[in-house]
Amino acid sequence: MRIERVVEAAAVRAGAALFDDPPAEAATADFLRDPGHHLLFAYDDTDHPVGMISGVETTHPDKGTELLIYELGVEPEERRRGVATALVQALGELARERGCYGMWVAVDPDNRAARATYRRAGAGEEAPCVVLAWTLIGGR
Repeated sequence: MRIERVVEAAAVRAGAALFDDPPAEAATADFLRDPGHHLLFAYDDTDHPVGMISGVETTHPDKGTELLIYELGVEPEERRRGVATALVQALGELARERGCYGMWVAVDPDNRAARATYRRAGAGEEAPCVVLAWTLIGGR
């Protein structure tokens, strides 16, 4: 397995099955254009994408820059083989290289698989929090 940063829309299209929904062309272009947006794919020995992780840098005046893990996905037949953990660790290394002071992710409390993956990759769980969200334009 190898992990590479995705920088071209063609690679996103090739790994479309790794996303929750089909990637939109305009959103893909916007995401890839922003230097603070990161997308990594894990590839098997045949160059087939088997996993992905995306992250977004956020900067605040009194805190500096941290990285939010936005989404993590692994093909079902590749799960429990270390792909997700390797992707999280690779994104963490990229965040360190870019000077981020930390990295975080929001996970549903009952998603034991995701929580275990993030702990294996070195994360510590903090006290529970409530996430509030707004649907602004045509969201799900």
